[in-house]
Amino acid sequence: MVDAEKYERRLRQFVEEVTVYPVSCEKLAAGRSDREWLDGVLAGGARIVQLRDKESKDAVLLEKARHFREKTREAGALFLVNDRLDIALLSDADGIHVGQNDLPPGEIRKLAPDLLIGLSCNSEADAEALVRLVAKDPNLVSYFNVGPIYPTGTKAGLLSFLGPQAIAAFSSKCPLPFTVMGGIKYGHIDQLVACGAKRIAVVTAISQADDIKSETARWVRAISACVNGKQDEK
Repeated sequence: MVDAEKYERRLRQFVEEVTVYPVSCEKLAAGRSDREWLDGVLAGGARIVQLRDKESKDAVLLEKARHFREKTREAGALFLVNDRLDIALLSDADGIHVGQNDLPPGEIRKLAPDLLIGLSCNSEADAEALVRLVAKDPNLVSYFNVGPIYPTGTKAGLLSFLGPQAIAAFSSKCPLPFTVMGGIKYGHIDQLVACGAKRIAVVTAISQADDIKSETARWVRAISACVNGKQDEK
């Protein structure tokens, strides 16, 4: 049975509360475990976390996801799983984020009517295809990601990077909420918000910080200040 109220509550929290969007990567966390990373980003005020783990065996990944769910629920934060619909459902996650070559959002929605679904858009063609998709059903995708914005080594095989100008280009095509990601550092925040971003996804900018809690809090404050400042100018 579809719980429309649950979905709307999750989407409202995403739109209204998310500033920095930390994505886990244990091998890029300066020797710290995903659980240590999670404690740090939640203590720093992150309102969303994404578990991205492509190396653990399924049983280990499920156990980790259930731990993430427990801790994010205690903190009142959203919890999303990267790619793995089975893990997202079994851990009672709030959502899933997929790429262009992963399970299609329409197929995910059949099995997961209450989940937030995020979709990566790596080109204007991807954004245009997303517009056509949501025209058929506006609830198929909850938000999209624009990226990679800057050069990044987090994902192998990337040869092109969109630049901050892609934010306006993509968001003008699609009315859905969106995030930005890819090689983003603290010094980019002003520029990204000026281009229209409100939710900034990062991996190493936080995972490799000396103090994950303090760095997360610094990003939350900076993004909030920039977004609120931009709104005040209108």
